[in-house]
Amino acid sequence: MSDAALVEAYLEAASIEDAAADNTLVAYRADLALYLSFLAGRGRGLLDAATGDVEAFLAGLAAEGFAAATQARRLSAVRQLHKFLYAEGRRPDDPTARVDRPRTRRPLPKVLSVEEVGRLMDAVAAAAAEPVEDAAEALRRARFSAMLETLYASGLRVSELVALPAGAIREGTAAITVRGKGAKDRLVPVGDTARAAVLAYRRLLKASGRHAGSPFLFPAASETGHVTRQSFARQLKDAAARLGIAPDKLSPHVLRHAFASHLLQNGADLRVVQELLGHADIGTTEIYTHVLEHRLAALVADHHPLSER
Repeated sequence: MSDAALVEAYLEAASIEDAAADNTLVAYRADLALYLSFLAGRGRGLLDAATGDVEAFLAGLAAEGFAAATQARRLSAVRQLHKFLYAEGRRPDDPTARVDRPRTRRPLPKVLSVEEVGRLMDAVAAAAAEPVEDAAEALRRARFSAMLETLYASGLRVSELVALPAGAIREGTAAITVRGKGAKDRLVPVGDTARAAVLAYRRLLKASGRHAGSPFLFPAASETGHVTRQSFARQLKDAAARLGIAPDKLSPHVLRHAFASHLLQNGADLRVVQELLGHADIGTTEIYTHVLEHRLAALVADHHPLSER
């Protein structure tokens, strides 16, 4: 079989046996076409390509300026193809077995400054406190303020926030137990301001007579019975636009990032932040080490005896 026919045989197997999506197959076909072209330029084919050829293919991608993530994706296509050829007995070895995956750097999270979060909170709280004739609008504003305060105070995922049970926050509540990913429970703080905002909203909700008996802290007329993630995200972007903050700079997850970054900025331990965020692996939390680096640099600059020399 020709190299092109071997690729088509692999793609057909991926489609039938692995149920690969159409978009995945299109991407693999394009990536493998580049690989075949590269091998042909070296006088090689799929059945005699060596580890050095695969490494040279990746080196060429790097030299052309392709991002590590793109290199890794193309290596994945090449690796899957050679695994197929080996499994089918087309060749006695897999030349990709000892090829290292290009290392990709996780992008730094978008983070609002303390001042920006403060402006956002103040503006939303002021809107909630403003007298409004429309009772439904007053309730909506109070609910949004309560949700926003709770999110920033606790670092919850938005899915965890919207699904909080009705009795999660009461008078005197300092922390709540949240069931996160992997059905794991963790304890997260609430704080005085967030608790006060939630209790004020709940009093208003009770007085309105709406959603009586709802099992959720933030009920709504939706299929889930609570405020949806999308609805809350839209309100956030609207609030950002009113304050002159670029809407693409603000999302529920950005506030979670702000929670973590601001804690570390003010001296919190990385392991503590890991627990509060509910990260199973400390490596996930380490995306915030850029904050620690800035803090340590400032610490040395302020206190090292030779810093001014």
